[in-house]
Amino acid sequence: MLFTSIFEILGESLVLVIGLILILLFLVIILGQILIHKDKLIFPKLVIFISDIFYTPLKWISIKLGFDENMIDQMGVDVRNQINKNRFKKIDNERKILVLPHCLRSSSCKARLDETGLVCNVCGKCTVGEIKQKAEKIGYKVFIVPGSSFVKKIIKDYEFDSVVGVACYEDLNLTMMKMNKFSPQGVLLSKTGCFETDVNVDKVLKKIGYYDVYPKINSDNNTDPNLCIKNEEINS
Repeated sequence: MLFTSIFEILGESLVLVIGLILILLFLVIILGQILIHKDKLIFPKLVIFISDIFYTPLKWISIKLGFDENMIDQMGVDVRNQINKNRFKKIDNERKILVLPHCLRSSSCKARLDETGLVCNVCGKCTVGEIKQKAEKIGYKVFIVPGSSFVKKIIKDYEFDSVVGVACYEDLNLTMMKMNKFSPQGVLLSKTGCFETDVNVDKVLKKIGYYDVYPKINSDNNTDPNLCIKNEEINS
């Protein structure tokens, strides 16, 4: 009888715990929808805590409920951007890095690969060169990486206090999750895939604080033409 009672209590407790977890997961999904559609941040630390611990179940439930498959990742990126924004701004640019995905490069890119990623020669064939030059101009160290193994090496070999990442939904959310202690900020790709992707350059420059140093004069044409000149044109 004693053992039977114990097992009954354990069974009831387990059902209760599972029920509470499911309620929390549904609550996080609801809060995520409010954030994405109404731009209202409610209980951000709770949302991040639950979404980090139950990342895979949350994605599965959200898809089964008919939501976009990227919803949980978009929510994670947006919440982290908001939570870390003030702390990020207080850090000197010289202590920040910008990590760009190699898929942004042109199909005719001839940049070589070393232990930290692609070595961009600013050929002007893609947006990487412009972003790289402007980020370095205000103090950032820039890395163009093919995969997460390069990010791990960067964390190991370089000292920095904060990071801005550019990637697709899932890669960006998971990377920001792993680099949480660095007050990460993220910018989502405007065109995803594995080859010749794209990003809104204006959003990246705004995120890294470029316009805080060099305010935009003309929002319709804010690209410095000198940053897009090919090397052979410069040398001619």
